[in-house]
Amino acid sequence: MLTKRIIPCLDIKDGRTVKGINFVNLRDAGDPVELARFYADNGADELVFLDISATEENRKTLIKLVHDVAEQVNIPFTVGGGISSISDVEALLKNGADKVSINTSAVKRPDLINELSLAFGNQCIVVAIDAKQVNEKWKVHLMGGKVLTEVDLFEWAKEVERRGAGEILFTSMDHDGTKGGFANEALEKLGRCVNIPIIASGGAGIVEHFTDTFKYGKADAALAASVFHFKEIDITSLKNELRQQGIEVRL
Repeated sequence: MLTKRIIPCLDIKDGRTVKGINFVNLRDAGDPVELARFYADNGADELVFLDISATEENRKTLIKLVHDVAEQVNIPFTVGGGISSISDVEALLKNGADKVSINTSAVKRPDLINELSLAFGNQCIVVAIDAKQVNEKWKVHLMGGKVLTEVDLFEWAKEVERRGAGEILFTSMDHDGTKGGFANEALEKLGRCVNIPIIASGGAGIVEHFTDTFKYGKADAALAASVFHFKEIDITSLKNELRQQGIEVRL
């Protein structure tokens, strides 16, 4: 059985780690370099760095900050935000990223997934999907959740797998920051649609939410931010609890 992964997420705006609720009302959560070092030393399996305003501001990811964070970690490191070309990915990999996450750029130009997968291998390419329920259908949103599309979550997931994505990072905008639990019904359906790993994001509040998303949502990994940033959940304690619940994790 593959081990389940616990992944803290650094949402970056203006060089600082921030966290909001339903993608709005952002508050400061600390220095990303210090947080990265703490997570690498305290049981995180991977780390995700998302420059959340890069696409909206029409600029590239903060390369120097990526480099500084990468120097502090010895775990797989995924970077996203403003990535739209092979050269963007080359720059990030050169500065310490192990994987890249693409979102808006992939929806706008799906061939980008094929190009990046061909150039770097699908193990390097994560497609992030931000979606929320609109008239009881899961619709993909762009630009940090600000732009609604008519793209269906499940059909898009199938397409990104066909085009060469190695992993999907699914964030439920309805659950983001609410601490009410992950979107397990949607996650379980996603898992039946595709054969690549799915990272659950949005809604972590208590240890049981992680247990539930692995058991009922069938997620391969669980990503969270504020519960880790503000020391509400300790990753080592979380993993010990997951082990006791029969969920295989790396200690």
